[in-house]
Amino acid sequence: MRMLGGWIALTPELDVKLLFGRHVWDCAQHADLWGRRLPELRAAAQQSEPANEGVVALLDLVQGTEDPAQTVERVTAVYRVLKPHVATVYERHLAVANPVYEPPTRRILERCLAEERRHAAAGEHVLRRLLASDPVQPSRARAWEQRLLAALAAAGGITGDVEAPLIVPPALTPDPAVVAQDLVPPPPAFDPHAALGDLATPLEAHRRALARGDRVALRADLAPGVAPEVAAEYERLSEGVERIEVVGCARLGRHRVVKLRLEGPGARLLLQERWIPSPAGWRVASTAATRLEPA
Repeated sequence: MRMLGGWIALTPELDVKLLFGRHVWDCAQHADLWGRRLPELRAAAQQSEPANEGVVALLDLVQGTEDPAQTVERVTAVYRVLKPHVATVYERHLAVANPVYEPPTRRILERCLAEERRHAAAGEHVLRRLLASDPVQPSRARAWEQRLLAALAAAGGITGDVEAPLIVPPALTPDPAVVAQDLVPPPPAFDPHAALGDLATPLEAHRRALARGDRVALRADLAPGVAPEVAAEYERLSEGVERIEVVGCARLGRHRVVKLRLEGPGARLLLQERWIPSPAGWRVASTAATRLEPA
């Protein structure tokens, strides 16, 4: 629960971010159920100790995937290793929980088991979409999964006494209609022409001028009386830009704010431009450039 909650802000992919958010809620409910049940079993509700140092090492390994580019590692760890393993542990515990004097524990186990399986299925659905985006990703996910499974085996599972198999696949795949509650459809592809209206054509000419380094055309796109810093910015940007993509736009009254992603051998930038209408057509009134990362 804590790991998923901490990763929401670190994860750029919207569908993964929302998946984490929905499952944090369920995991919080599980923690609350166990917290209420433990005192009834004469155990300390707020006391949690790892089974051994191997469990600590495993979770430290998972917790360390905090780079925004490590979404595949985070999803693989939770939905291919941790949650399927937790479901296996719950299933084994349920099999030996006495139905005569442990009905409350069995009810909690049944609920948590069903939801962990559903989570794992939903996470696998999202993970496959991530892996399909890059041919390198599947081997990267497999290597990470094997590393975590080895650490899990070395710890003897999260309880320290689980023998192989550490993960038992569920006999039935969760109903797609049930899993759907965990999934958020990806938004449609951004269509700049539909969003920009009559600014789309002059912006396309502006984008091409940036790509070929045409300083004369770029100066002609500036509004009268624009700050000298804006012209200087375009002088600098007109060198070494290889790829330009419109990634966002917004309407502010009659103005339009457009965000461009620029890539070149030296850096990747986000260029935000404010366009205003004029008798001569759309013109750039202000800009703001943000360096993303080294290329």
